Amino acid sequence: MAAAYRIMTVCTGNICRSPMAALMLTEAVREAGLDAEVAVDSSATSHWEIGNPIDKRAAAKLRRHDIDSSSHTARQFELAWFSERDLILALDVDHYEHLLGLAPDETSRSKVRMLREFDPAAAGKPARELGIYDPWFGDEDDFDATWDLILPAIPGIIDHARKALRASR
Repeated sequence: MAAAYRIMTVCTGNICRSPMAALMLTEAVREAGLDAEVAVDSSATSHWEIGNPIDKRAAAKLRRHDIDSSSHTARQFELAWFSERDLILALDVDHYEHLLGLAPDETSRSKVRMLREFDPAAAGKPARELGIYDPWFGDEDDFDATWDLILPAIPGIIDHARKALRASR
């Protein structure tokens, strides 16, 4: 990842929420003309799905929005990524707490945020109220709900990346 600003999304297995968020963000980064400066990827807090493709229901939801997920392979978060990423976005409260617990220092902890913190409708809410439940246990409607919870946060994340890039110049 040679980009100037690096974002990672994190969920439990890296087959539903975090790849959806990463691919949605990647598309938004491209549309914003920031793809040469901002890179987005994803990972899991667990080892359960390592090597598996994105969930078929998540892939179908993305495909309906012309986002290709065929190259995604699940992987587990690595400690080295704290130093290699600028913003680490947890999709649910347990991911947030897990990442904070793994973080080796305050600089690393400061990079961990809840994805929905960037949704204007969620402004000021505590982290415990910003989770996106796991759609894996549900049906297509649950993947629609996941999309609908991720989407409003994307402009705020893009704005955050822009500000960080400006500040680093």
